[in-house]
Parts: sequence; structure tokens; C-alpha cells
Amino acid sequence: MKKIVAARQLEPKHVLRIQEAASGWTFINGDNPETLQEHLLDAEIIIGWNKAVKKLLYGEELKLKWLQHFGAGVDHIPLEEIKRHGIYLTNASGVHPFPISETIFSMLLSFTRHLHLSIRNQQSRIWEGKDGMGEMHNRTIGILGVGAIGLETARIAKAFRMTVLGVRKSGQPAEGIDTMYTIDGLQEVLEKSDYIVNCLPSTKDTEHIIGKEQFAVMKPTAFYINIGRGKTTDTAALVEALEHHVIAGAGLDVFEKEPLPVDHPLWGLDNVIITPHTAGVTTAYDDRAMDIFMENLKAYISDGSPSVNLVDLKNEY
Repeated sequence: MKKIVAARQLEPKHVLRIQEAASGWTFINGDNPETLQEHLLDAEIIIGWNKAVKKLLYGEELKLKWLQHFGAGVDHIPLEEIKRHGIYLTNASGVHPFPISETIFSMLLSFTRHLHLSIRNQQSRIWEGKDGMGEMHNRTIGILGVGAIGLETARIAKAFRMTVLGVRKSGQPAEGIDTMYTIDGLQEVLEKSDYIVNCLPSTKDTEHIIGKEQFAVMKPTAFYINIGRGKTTDTAALVEALEHHVIAGAGLDVFEKEPLPVDHPLWGLDNVIITPHTAGVTTAYDDRAMDIFMENLKAYISDGSPSVNLVDLKNEY
């Protein structure tokens, strides 16, 4: 009998949805680590990602035909092994626009209205305001990587009457973006923007795409928000730009497997806001990810292939 295996434990309501949609299949919930590896070997469909799934991909003669990743980024998945086995890989792109765009604007508003400094003063029992508060209204925002998150960010930016510049690989226009550029126009976007929001995926083409040269052309009053992958930014160049006030500040959804070391220079900077890769976290996450999986499952059972969020293995996203 065909088998679907969840690499982690799913809620009962999600298990029921899968069982109802795939009545002729065996479903294994990932609630028993001791037997999970055995079931993974027999799975045609796997939901989720962990070390056991990664180990499986390096084997031979897999029964696996489709892997549904519950995250968006796939830079940590061995895409060459996915390609070698001819496996469909789908991700959870589309789950994140609301929580991540809210995190982006919480950072931007904190910087503009000095809320991050007020919170630090409050913790130190210091009654002190700060000069130089700005406004987001009627400013220019540059969005690097205009996918689902970038589009939602652009939509919100329009509520602040902002001019929105976008960068995407195709250069295709999009609703809410006043001017769209290809990557060739990156420098122009950086020069014009008061706020730069990096939503780029991590690929061989985007590694350290933002570095010393790029920070140098930004306005000294500009704020840089990296909500995409950490590898897209040269951290050493960022620290230097912040320490020497080349830019005004940076908000980082740090993508690290381990916490930043306690002696990392970013901790000591007043013009930095750091979140430990929590921008996409939301109580609605699993429900939205399961909606994507269920749409894919129905298509797979009907037509033999998933229909939503199929990862382009060549482009790595």
C-alpha cells in the first residue's frame, strides 16, 4: 500500500484531513522517532524535513517521489540528491507574508520612531528622549526579491504613501511596485532608497550580494533590513558599515543554527535590531502550511504531481 509519512508529529485535525483525502493510502504520523526511519524508507510522500530525511536522500532505490518541505528556504536541502532521484520538492512559500511583513514594519517603525532606544532606556530606568526622529510617510523603500513576502511588504508600504522600488530576477512589473528592476539595477535601488528590505533566497547567485560596495552606495540615513537568508549579506561588511555610520541602522532576522556568540560585535551596536530567525513564526503557520500540502496532495493523487510551490532545482528556489 502507498505510504505518506510525516517527519514530525502533526496535530490530529491535520492527520484527519490527510486520511480523508488519501483514503487508500497508509499514513504514518511522526510521533515515534524509533520507528520513523523504517517508515521513511517505504514512503512515497514525506511531509517535513529533518536529519533522518536528509540521510534517506543519500541512499539508493528510494520509493520517495515527493517531499513537501514545511519551510520556504531550501538552501539546506541537498538539491543534487533531489535531482538525482527525480523527486518532486515543494516548499511552504506563501505561509510567511503576514508575519514577516509585520516584522519588517515593526523594525522600520522602531528605527524611525526610536522605539528600540526607548525600550533600552526603560530597562535602565532612564527618562530620556532622542532627537532626530523621522517619518516613514512619503519615503522610498527598496524591496530586494519581490516574491510573496515582498509583495505584501509593498502593499503595506503604500499605506504609508511610500515610493516602492523592487528588484526581481525577471524584472516583471507587479502590483504595488512603482518601478521594478532586474538585478542589474540593484545599485540604483540602493542609492535611491531610505529603507532597503532584503527578501532574497540563498542561492549561489545571491551569496554576499550585499557587501561593502553595496553599503557604500546606500544613503547614510538608510536602514537595511535583512529578512531573507543570512548568507546574502557579508556580515563583516555590515558590521563595518554600522560601526562607521555608513548606514543608519540594520534589522536582522539572523539565520543561524546556533545563537550569535556573546562577544559578536553586533550585540554592542545601538543601531541594530536582531531577532533569532523568528520573523516567520506565527500561530497560524501549521494551518497555512497544511493548506498548501492538501492542495498538492489532491493534485498528486489525481495527476501524479504536486501543483503548488514546486521548487525550481536549477534556480534553487
